[in-house]
Amino acid sequence: MSHLNQVELQNLRHLIGAHDTAYAKMQSYAQQAQDPQVRSFFERCAQDAQKTKQKLMSFLG
Repeated sequence: MSHLNQVELQNLRHLIGAHDTAYAKMQSYAQQAQDPQVRSFFERCAQDAQKTKQKLMSFLG
């Protein structure tokens, strides 16, 4: 992969941070959910955010 310029690197870091925040929030929502379907939904959202974060991080190295 080609080298990232400063703007691309900054954008990538921003996206990684946003997905990390989304993961934490979805985990929290899942823990608070009373309904099993709602809990499952938030758990899946958390997993998706974590996977996307990992994918974005792979562009760093």
